[in-house]
Amino acid sequence: MNKGELVDAIASSSELPKKDADAILSAAIDVIMEAVASGDKVTLVGFGSFERRERAAREGRNPQTGEALQIAATRVPAFSAGKLFKERVSG
Repeated sequence: MNKGELVDAIASSSELPKKDADAILSAAIDVIMEAVASGDKVTLVGFGSFERRERAAREGRNPQTGEALQIAATRVPAFSAGKLFKERVSG
C-alpha cells in the first residue's frame, strides 16, 4: 500500500473527502518526523513508537578492496511495533 492507497482507505473509512484525508495524513507524518528529529519519542498506543536512536561510530570494510574505513556516528529513526499491532500481524 502506498500513500495514495492509504489516503483512499482513510477517506472511505472515515467518510472524509480525499483532499481532507490527504491533508490530515500529511500533517500527521510531518508532526511525527519533526518530533523524532528533535529527539522526542512519539507513542501511539497499540500501534507503536517512533524514536531517534544514536548509532555509534564503527569500523567497516570496503567490499571491493577489503580496506578498513571509519563509519561516522549518526542518528537514525526507529520504529517499535506495539502489542496490538504485533498481535494483528501474527494472526
